Amino acid sequence: MIAARPLCVVCEKAQADRFLEIGQQRYWRCERCLATFLDPAQLPDQEMELEQYQLHQNQVDDPGYRKFLNRLAQPLLDRLPPGCQGLDYGCGPGPALAAMLEEAGHSVAVYDPFFRPDRSVLERQYDFVTCTEAVEHFHHPAREFRRLDALLRPGAWLGVMTMFQTDDAAFSNWHYRRDPTHVAFYRETTFHRLADDFGWRCEIPARNVALLWKR
Repeated sequence: MIAARPLCVVCEKAQADRFLEIGQQRYWRCERCLATFLDPAQLPDQEMELEQYQLHQNQVDDPGYRKFLNRLAQPLLDRLPPGCQGLDYGCGPGPALAAMLEEAGHSVAVYDPFFRPDRSVLERQYDFVTCTEAVEHFHHPAREFRRLDALLRPGAWLGVMTMFQTDDAAFSNWHYRRDPTHVAFYRETTFHRLADDFGWRCEIPARNVALLWKR
C-alpha cells in the first residue's frame, strides 16, 4: 500500500514526495523547500531520545567542542551590538554556547525540553536566539520555527547550526542520518524558503550555519 503524500513538516507549504526507504524507515522530500524528513508515523519516542542524548559528551570547557560551536558563535557575535539578551534553544545537558556568548558580554537564558525545561524563558523576546544541533531533532519543525520567530524581537538574529543535507547518493550511509534522533534534514534552500515565509533575511556565513535576521 502506497502511503499518502504528507504535507511538508518544515515549511507546510507543499506536499512531499517519496524520497527513500532504508530498512523500515521511510523518508520524504518536500518539493518546495527541499527538506527531507522521516515519515511522521516513525518518529522515535521520548525515552529513546533521552537515552541517546545522555550519551553526548559536550562539556563547556572542552576546547574542541568550543571550536565547533565557534563556527556559529563568531559570525553571530560579529553582528550583535554589546550587551544583548539571548536564548540558547535546545541547549542540551551542557550549555557551552551560552557560556561562550556570556563570556563575550551578553546575557543568555537556556531552554531544553529534556535538560532545562523551564518554559518561563519562552514567554519573552530576545535580541538573538541560537539553536545548534537541535533542528534535526524537531518532530514538528514548522511549529518549532513559529515558536522561534515569536521569540525574536524585530531586528533580532536566529542562529541555526545543523549539518546541511547535500548528497542524495550518500544519504543512506550518512552518519548524520544514522543517529536515530535525527528526523529532519535541511539544505541551504530550506533556510532561504523559511526566510521567505517568515520575512527574515537569510545569510550562510559558514558551512552548516544559517543566520536569520528578523526584520
